[in-house]
Amino acid sequence: MKDLLKTTNWLLGVQWLFFIFTNIVVIPITIGEAFQLSAEKTVMLLQLSFVLTGLACIIQAVFGHQRAIVEGQSGLWWGVILSLAYMAPAQGISLVELGGSLSVGIIITGMLSVLIGVTGMGAMISKWFNANVMGVFMFLLAVQLVSNFLKGMLGIPFSHQTEPVQIDVPVTLLSIFIALLVIFINIRASFHVRKYSLLIGIVVGWLLYAFFFKQDAFIGEMSSFSMELFPLGPPAWNIGIIVTTVIAGLLNTANTFGALKGTDSMYKRETTKAHYRSSFTITGMTNVASGLFGLVPTAPYVSSIGFLGQMGVTRRLPFILGSFMFIVMGIIPAIGRFFSTLPLSVGSAVLFVAYLQLFLSSWNFFNEMTFNSYTVYRTALPLFVGIIIMTMPAAYFSSIPPIIRPLVSNGMLVGITLALIMESVFPWDRFTASKKSA
Repeated sequence: MKDLLKTTNWLLGVQWLFFIFTNIVVIPITIGEAFQLSAEKTVMLLQLSFVLTGLACIIQAVFGHQRAIVEGQSGLWWGVILSLAYMAPAQGISLVELGGSLSVGIIITGMLSVLIGVTGMGAMISKWFNANVMGVFMFLLAVQLVSNFLKGMLGIPFSHQTEPVQIDVPVTLLSIFIALLVIFINIRASFHVRKYSLLIGIVVGWLLYAFFFKQDAFIGEMSSFSMELFPLGPPAWNIGIIVTTVIAGLLNTANTFGALKGTDSMYKRETTKAHYRSSFTITGMTNVASGLFGLVPTAPYVSSIGFLGQMGVTRRLPFILGSFMFIVMGIIPAIGRFFSTLPLSVGSAVLFVAYLQLFLSSWNFFNEMTFNSYTVYRTALPLFVGIIIMTMPAAYFSSIPPIIRPLVSNGMLVGITLALIMESVFPWDRFTASKKSA
């Protein structure tokens, strides 16, 4: 009780609130735009995202892995869902069918995650995600997310457009200014200012956007917090979408391993089997809820590592307080409606800078490896193939059977899958040793 009354814990909690908010707020807004939802449904998704994220963070910190790690809407899932929403119309799949199939796939994935947690398979699966797989995962995730943010900065809609789309030059110039401002603060400002760089970028950018451009406000008639089952579309059974969703969910376990392994040194202990078991079980349950309510599934945030290092505080209480405040933000409808008016270009510019840090995360994993003319293939093949597929138009894959088309047309999933296959097929340690002896 004494700790709850300490001002420092509440101030640190506010910092966690800022961090969680800046990472989450853009996601439901972009999903609402990608699926062409009404303003009221978008506000509802935003409120539910706040509440579910806050609850998941608290439950994980108390009963799960028991660390101050954000359990938020996954960047990998977000990238996959946006990519599918953009490619679906070109492949003859309606957004309603896509949304319903995604919901089914996410629920199935959540159940599988619970199964992994209950059976204790998490510790065994972690061995598959070695330094090379994690490095490939981090790099491709960065490319996928940063490309989405850059699209938002350029004023390009996240949803599929039937008419030609052009770069909005004035919005682009403002976005570039915001991004440069956040970078400048991170490089040149003092520690006490730097830790608020994302919030400063959002506030300044939002004010400038409101001054120079017409503010596109959502007008919702919601008088209280509400929920709706399957807002993206009723359950559907597009097998290709469901298979892609389940594979994405299994590959998304890399977030859990990256976040927990990355904080082992901070907490001066290795993640135990019990922690893996409880963490996967909780993530699975939140993902079942995500499927039911049309939300992007959650996962432990690897980016929490950098934030913990920046703050220098690993205690759970401030994190729990910040998560509780985030829940309150979601429960009060007026706050949800207000934050749903955040311009996508502003949020995209801020997160564009924030997720550049994923390059450092991937670089750190690659530094654990020894490269030579033999072992370079384990990394170069999945990276290059994944990135090249990301740049290919959706129409190129129209000749692929529909059941596997959503999977093979997603560069991130293909790259991570190739990395896992390469690690399983070739004895890379032997090749490294033989090259040294030669």
